[in-house]
Amino acid sequence: MLRLLIRTVIFLASAALGLLVASWVIDGVNLTVTGFVVAVVVFTVAQAILAPFIAKTAARYAPALLGGIGLVSTFVALLIASLVGDGLSITGGVVPWILSALVVWLVTALATFLLPMFFLKEKVEERRSGPAKR
Repeated sequence: MLRLLIRTVIFLASAALGLLVASWVIDGVNLTVTGFVVAVVVFTVAQAILAPFIAKTAARYAPALLGGIGLVSTFVALLIASLVGDGLSITGGVVPWILSALVVWLVTALATFLLPMFFLKEKVEERRSGPAKR
């Protein structure tokens, strides 16, 4: 149960970082303060549901696309998050959409890899030093 909670926090934090970075570096990507939490939650839930579905569909009908599943599911999750509430809007044509999918995908991938090191660092150190202290 604790592991699921930690995973959820890491996914939410990585989505928040990805959306924030995209809004900072890409013209046309806007986040509202009031809708930020909704945008993060909607994006995270959409990503969690869509990634396996899109991967399974691509494996069945277009195996050559399997490498881009993360980008495709990120794009679709951004689309859904922009449609639900007013927390996220992406304007200015196709380029901001493509760039935002790329940036959010990259940041969330890095954050999902790096954040466990920070969240679990104390736990790992406790386990390493635990038997030696007894």
